[in-house]
Amino acid sequence: MNLNPNLSADRPTFVTHLECSITGERYDADQLHGLSRAGRPLLVRYDLDAVGAALSKDPLEARPTDLWRWRELLPVRRTENVVSLGEVETPLIPIPASGGGNVLVKDEGRLPTGSFKARGLVMAVAMAKELGVTRIAMPTNGNAGAALAAYATRVGIETIVFCPEDTPEVNVREIAMQGARVWRVNGLIDDCGAIVGKGAAEGRWFDFSTLKEPYRIEGKKTMGLELAAQLGWELPDAIFYPTGGGTGLIGMWKAFDELEALGWIGAKRPRMYAVQASGCAPIVRAFEAGVEHAERWEDAHTVAAGIRVPKAVGDFLILRAVRESGGKALGVGDPAILKAVDDCARKDGLLLCPEGGATLAAYREAVKTGEVDEDERVVLFNCATGLKYPMPEAPRTLDRHAPIDFDRL
Repeated sequence: MNLNPNLSADRPTFVTHLECSITGERYDADQLHGLSRAGRPLLVRYDLDAVGAALSKDPLEARPTDLWRWRELLPVRRTENVVSLGEVETPLIPIPASGGGNVLVKDEGRLPTGSFKARGLVMAVAMAKELGVTRIAMPTNGNAGAALAAYATRVGIETIVFCPEDTPEVNVREIAMQGARVWRVNGLIDDCGAIVGKGAAEGRWFDFSTLKEPYRIEGKKTMGLELAAQLGWELPDAIFYPTGGGTGLIGMWKAFDELEALGWIGAKRPRMYAVQASGCAPIVRAFEAGVEHAERWEDAHTVAAGIRVPKAVGDFLILRAVRESGGKALGVGDPAILKAVDDCARKDGLLLCPEGGATLAAYREAVKTGEVDEDERVVLFNCATGLKYPMPEAPRTLDRHAPIDFDRL
């Protein structure tokens, strides 16, 4: 029985092929692929004329607002391979006190497993199931591993996850509790990725590292599709996005191109701001140097573990989107990140994760420098619920047997 009203048993697909992101070489969409022969990410391509003939805005807007409402622009061919834990459309939350009157936060913490990683992993796992994958391994800083564990367990795919030894304990435990075998590694995420890559080369598992399979981008691009629909098909002036591997930024940029090809939006694009922590800012350094690829960042450290990615395989795609949009790559320090998290919680009641706090900190700095005008409409991405992260102690206690001084409460 199909319980999702956005999915019918007869589901046409409009995928035509996969394409190397750097050479344009075409690949068969019905076969399992990792990186292209050039060692770069593969992008899913669609027959957008056929999509436009099959779907218009009105019937789309009448559908329930979950991730699968966008099915014509998603790669899963057979409905029985769809996996879901309830991927809702995430809300846009104003933060007037801590951000300003024209700032909205797209709060991705409302998704399954509490982060935007659910978008990419639900699509990647569905396609892994469709293409016959039975064993997956992946490096993670926490939230991606949790999402992979949940979805892979749901469809019966064996999963092994490797994470840096200082990954937040809540993430390690949720990965294990949701059915994956999780290993702490004395290194950073790219060290974990090297272990995954070695095992994949030996045929032990399929490598699910960021951008090393084609479909996480397709799930993440739904952030851009949703945003356009939520704002009445008029994109914001600027988007601030917490950037480690950068899949979501790349995906949104792809989504905007597809929507324009359908005639649903115009040529206007938001300025894309790739936000990194100053303790791990390879994309910022490459942007400022004017180069296309980012060298590995040594001694990476930040409280925002989700963007502590020393080297991203899709670096050139991130930089391309940022430059084409007229945006920038921006770095912010941990004190500014923590202050932004605290301010947003105390002044606007919205608990950001540290990576989300980085976008607010970057926006504040951009306003100060004149990079962004306070009158511009801006969207910040909070990539996970702040409930997963350490909070300041609340030490006040009250003895119910003692006299109570109500004036001090």
